[in-house]
Amino acid sequence: MPLQTVEPQRLYRQIADQLRALIAEGEFAVGARLPAERDLARQLGVSRPSVREALIALEVEGWVEVRTGSGVYVLDRSHRTAAPVAAAEWGPLELIRARRVVEGETAALAAALGRRRDVDTLTRAIESMREMADRNMMPLEGDRAFHLAIVEACGNVVLSETVQGYWDSRNGPIFTRLGGYFETVKSWRSAIAEHEAIRDAIAARDPDAARAAMHAHMDKSHQRFSASWRRAKAS
Repeated sequence: MPLQTVEPQRLYRQIADQLRALIAEGEFAVGARLPAERDLARQLGVSRPSVREALIALEVEGWVEVRTGSGVYVLDRSHRTAAPVAAAEWGPLELIRARRVVEGETAALAAALGRRRDVDTLTRAIESMREMADRNMMPLEGDRAFHLAIVEACGNVVLSETVQGYWDSRNGPIFTRLGGYFETVKSWRSAIAEHEAIRDAIAARDPDAARAAMHAHMDKSHQRFSASWRRAKAS
């Protein structure tokens, strides 16, 4: 029998595999509520964000349903044909932590190397975000333009392609589903203010302040996606 390539699995997928197996074996019956995130995290010896990513992956695949304010419940899969999440998809909360590391430095570089036109591009992106929020729409394109403008100011194509890959990965089904619970016009207005702080630090040519402002933005983004399910909007 030929050997198959062994690929390291993302942590959230390992957690999802364990929970999926328990459901398939009847450990959690159809209609049963799964243990709370904190309890699963303690039993598995992992962080709550990793558990959350796993639960969202299982919801995307049709194994469970997240009922905000109530819990996560096992679904009847006898008539469901949801496709599995791609093995290469990054967990959204882990992605935000990676972005914190990389984009903190690109913000600092932009403050040191950026020109007036780069600051103007950031301002236009913020204006686009505000306009979309005023129309009760998620300002995703303005957000993308903002972060790509920062890395473009660094003049490094490898960094540009890296950040673009980070940002575009949020179009995956796990990030999209998680955003559906926790991204609101109100949360985006908070994010816009955070973007303004980053832009102001870059305009002031203050690398330390730009790095700190980007770190604060990523930390707050992580907090928004890690909030209690009771604070999530109804799906």
